[in-house]
Amino acid sequence: MERGERFDHPLIERYASQDMARLFSPRARHTTWRDLWICLAEAEHRLGFPVTKAQVEELRQHRDTFDWDRVAELEKELRHDVMAHVHHFGELAPSAKPIIHLGATSCFVTDNADLVIYRSAMQLVARRLAAVMANLGEFAKQWRSQPCLGYTHFQVAQPVTVGKRACMWAQDFALDFDEILRVADWLPFRGVKGTTGTQATFLLLAGGDHEKVEQLDRFVTEGMGFKKCIPVSGQTYTRKLDWSIHQALSAIAQSASKFANDLRLLSHEGEVEEPSEAKQIGSSAMAYKKNPMRCERVNSLSRYVIEASNTSAHTAASQWLERTLDDSAVRRIAIPESFLAIDGILMLIENVTKGLVVYPKVIERKLSEQLPFLATEEILMAGVAAGGDRQDLHERVRVHSRAAAHAVKAEGRANPLMELIAADPAFAAIKDSLPDLMQASRFIGRSAEQVDSFVTNEIAPRLQGVDLSGMTGEIRV
Repeated sequence: MERGERFDHPLIERYASQDMARLFSPRARHTTWRDLWICLAEAEHRLGFPVTKAQVEELRQHRDTFDWDRVAELEKELRHDVMAHVHHFGELAPSAKPIIHLGATSCFVTDNADLVIYRSAMQLVARRLAAVMANLGEFAKQWRSQPCLGYTHFQVAQPVTVGKRACMWAQDFALDFDEILRVADWLPFRGVKGTTGTQATFLLLAGGDHEKVEQLDRFVTEGMGFKKCIPVSGQTYTRKLDWSIHQALSAIAQSASKFANDLRLLSHEGEVEEPSEAKQIGSSAMAYKKNPMRCERVNSLSRYVIEASNTSAHTAASQWLERTLDDSAVRRIAIPESFLAIDGILMLIENVTKGLVVYPKVIERKLSEQLPFLATEEILMAGVAAGGDRQDLHERVRVHSRAAAHAVKAEGRANPLMELIAADPAFAAIKDSLPDLMQASRFIGRSAEQVDSFVTNEIAPRLQGVDLSGMTGEIRV
């Protein structure tokens, strides 16, 4: 079948990086299987099982040699992917053929290899999260004290700063960073457990020596770079491990979608925009349009990851006794695709956060339009401090505010609230100080100081020692 006649997976062709795609490639998966077979054979030889050093060495010599057509031919004949690879490996290393997979069940390689790959994928995700945090930290410092309208319910609320809002986004990603690293570090290995998790075959090979079987399990676990393995299993590791991984990915998708939604709203308001290229087209019909297409793509991919994570919950809930095979097909799809989607999402966000475009004049104009309303509490308190009656002043502010709101909304006029208050004899004592009460910096509280503290105490420590080389945020479409 020619290239244009088959389905090209968008996650591979459009969104995810080659680094992430490579982790879930057939070569990576099946090379990991071979690493497991070699590690098992080496541990068995070390413990005196019927495996020679020469057989282990022959397996090592052929670790990276694959004839994919031969594997496909064997799988078609045997209808079993693991056994197809066992036979192919045995053809390459004939002296070791009798001891490949000795005592193991298919899940020894499939489950353990998945855990190896998932852990590597989580480590890549953590680096991408670190790159996003680094960008947001720099952006937050640059705009730490730029006052802007705050919004609750997407209605005008007390002012914040552009930098402080960026710290809110970064905080979500920082929590995700902590969680993905926690899961990657905590993730246990399946280990050497046998067909139904009893280790019966290995006990037989060990001549009934339970200590040897425990050592075998430990040697293979440590040999594959894990600190621990699950203490008991059925044929598979408990699928709750998949749910833990998927939860962490879903959490990243939630943070990403929140960020993208916020930026789309701010883009509509004309305050902050995602970057765009000089020749980028927003609409085939409306040439003036500049759509937030990258953030929209983040929302789209995030929606998929959040929904796909539920498959791991259903799988964990539906396994029968020592195992059923209704987990296999969906795990092959939902978990790798979620990693690929998260990879694409974070590259998009890294790209966007590195090139965020801020429009201070728009921000200042919009803030100045609303500031008279936002300043009314300070004006009221200043009037009381100057000897006014609090209830009388409150009623006057309420009446003037209603009149000003009508002028703005119904008549399209500039906000006249300050003029109305200045003209009211009840506020004569503070009339000259009204301009000072209208300084935007009076209303942002500790926003700038919060930025400084967050970047120093939250972002910087997390970035310590993280290798950000290669984290370019380059996107293909």
